[in-house]
Amino acid sequence: MGDRSTINRFRTPRNPEARSKPTRTAPYNALMQLRASAPALICLLASVATAQNGLTPASPSDRAEARDIFKQLIEINTTDTPKGNVTAGSAAMEKRFLDAGFPREDVHLLGPDARKQNLVVRYRAAGTPTEKPVLFLCHMDVVEALQSDWHTDPFQFIEKDGYFYGRGTQDMKDSDAALVATFLRLHREGYKPKRDMILALTADEEGGKFNGASWLVNQHRELVDAAYVINPDAGGIELDHGRPVVGDVEATEKVYADYQITATNRGGHSSLPRPDNAIYELIAALNKLVAYSFPFELNEVTRTYYRIVEKEETGQKAKDIGAILATPPDMAAAARLSVDPSTNSTLHTTCVATRLAAGHANNALPQTAQANVNCRIFPGHSPEEIRHTLIDLFADPKLTVKYVSDGGQVSDTAPDRKPIVPPAPIQEVFEPLTRLTQAIWPGVPVTPEMEDGASDSIYFAQAGIPCYGYSAIALERDDVRAHGQDERLPVDSYWKALDFFYAFSKALGDK
Repeated sequence: MGDRSTINRFRTPRNPEARSKPTRTAPYNALMQLRASAPALICLLASVATAQNGLTPASPSDRAEARDIFKQLIEINTTDTPKGNVTAGSAAMEKRFLDAGFPREDVHLLGPDARKQNLVVRYRAAGTPTEKPVLFLCHMDVVEALQSDWHTDPFQFIEKDGYFYGRGTQDMKDSDAALVATFLRLHREGYKPKRDMILALTADEEGGKFNGASWLVNQHRELVDAAYVINPDAGGIELDHGRPVVGDVEATEKVYADYQITATNRGGHSSLPRPDNAIYELIAALNKLVAYSFPFELNEVTRTYYRIVEKEETGQKAKDIGAILATPPDMAAAARLSVDPSTNSTLHTTCVATRLAAGHANNALPQTAQANVNCRIFPGHSPEEIRHTLIDLFADPKLTVKYVSDGGQVSDTAPDRKPIVPPAPIQEVFEPLTRLTQAIWPGVPVTPEMEDGASDSIYFAQAGIPCYGYSAIALERDDVRAHGQDERLPVDSYWKALDFFYAFSKALGDK
């Protein structure tokens, strides 16, 4: 969910490398650029809101194929576990493209790990294109799901009560399937775009050793080089009890960082307990983290987002949003809004304990207790700054706070990551995006948003390729189940996304 959305539609993928470099100057400069581009984006979105829609709904046979692809992907375990195999999913889609008549030279299954291959498919333009390709970026891997935690088999595609159930139905095999189906439908219909279109189904977005998007950018740039990237692992339509509220387009991301908190002790025999206990000391530190809230913040993206959302909300929530936009902001209103976890994440840096390990024997005092604390850092703050905040918060010299690097190594040195520079709006992207969104969800405003999770867009952004996150998936704000139990997607949301991407792909291909 990736991380689809801002206020309440997030994906939270485990992708440590896809984060910003800990500097002050670069994020500040990026924010200044965004301050100039965000108003232009709003004007552009508003100017196309009443344009003709250009939708061609999928036929029953098109839907049947799209459902079959979705089912096939869900039922292939593509977790980064001994039971999972990302290549099996990529290879299954490779077969579909080759069977449909895509040239062998335009269908690439590749990667440095045999179990985690990427699929890159190029849909060729008619003649020699004058513009660079459009890249649709999707990840094939999913987060682990345990059968014992679910009420259905997470790797069985089940349609029930108006929902599709299964691991990946929200994050993000829905978009994988919709775009595979779109490319196949366009090819079957003989569509000839004016520019090449590329679909990349990648590995390792959710974790692992990064055989996916970063590897493709660094090792096979020629296969994925593009004018811009559309990443459905972010953005989409927020629903409030069935009412479409806003369409989010990812414009920037928070910064990801993992920290290992370690308490050490000389240990001893469990029959001789002492107050100095590594487990107790670690728990005391984590309890301080539970009670702590990082400062309230807005930037140009989130401020623009809330200005639009304020007009769509009613009652106390609308009043509270207006109050946080005031100068000075109302902290009581911010506190009320922050009761919702997703809104809290949009307004603050967040840090949370995600893993624990302690002790070495049942009958011995623990010599070590460790926790992984995962932070999503508001743009403009560095991981090193947050590390020192944690050290000051814990206020225990016996604890150490160190970085967990991309490959899982523990270090005192912050990872060297480049800053994210939000791209300026491109009319050929936002005109059809807004027009088609308005056609499917009439009257819904489209606004830039800050991704509270993270996505593979970072690798392309760092390579100088503009990236825009939009899934065209509509989800209830209180039903975000990506990475969680009983993950599900409304059936209607899948069909609408399928229609959107078919029309959107043609609109971009015709530019």
